[in-house]
Amino acid sequence: MQDSKNQTHTNISTNPLADLPASGKLLGLDLGTKTIGIAISDGMRFSATPLSTIKRVKFKNDAAIIIALIKENNITGLVLGLPLNMDGSEGSRVQSTRAFARNLSAVIDIPLVFWDERLSTSAVTRTLIEADVSRSKRAKVVDKMAASFILQGALDRLRNT
Repeated sequence: MQDSKNQTHTNISTNPLADLPASGKLLGLDLGTKTIGIAISDGMRFSATPLSTIKRVKFKNDAAIIIALIKENNITGLVLGLPLNMDGSEGSRVQSTRAFARNLSAVIDIPLVFWDERLSTSAVTRTLIEADVSRSKRAKVVDKMAASFILQGALDRLRNT
């Protein structure tokens, strides 16, 4: 059983961000099968900034990088994109994301919450195409920008609740 400090949400609720502390920087994660996009908020939680993209190796290695980022940046909570199907149902990618969240929650001491990430990668890709960014450059930044898009959505919701 997880303590409340290490709790993960089991579904998208009307306020999935309720478990986050009232202040402090947040880290946003866009979990892909090959990479993890990472974004960070400012301390006042106004904006999300793309931080990095890590190539997934093994959970232990991925977690070590995330834990180091948490410590280096005094992160108070994690927002993990939840890849729901367009109709809101959960598929295999959601199951994989929830498993990652359970494993990560066991090795961190800050809250981790889910945020609906439907269309985040599509929106970011469309924006990059409109900005005339080349395909190769898009591939290098799309994951961390998607993490930023996810985190910004959560930040906007936090400000409006």
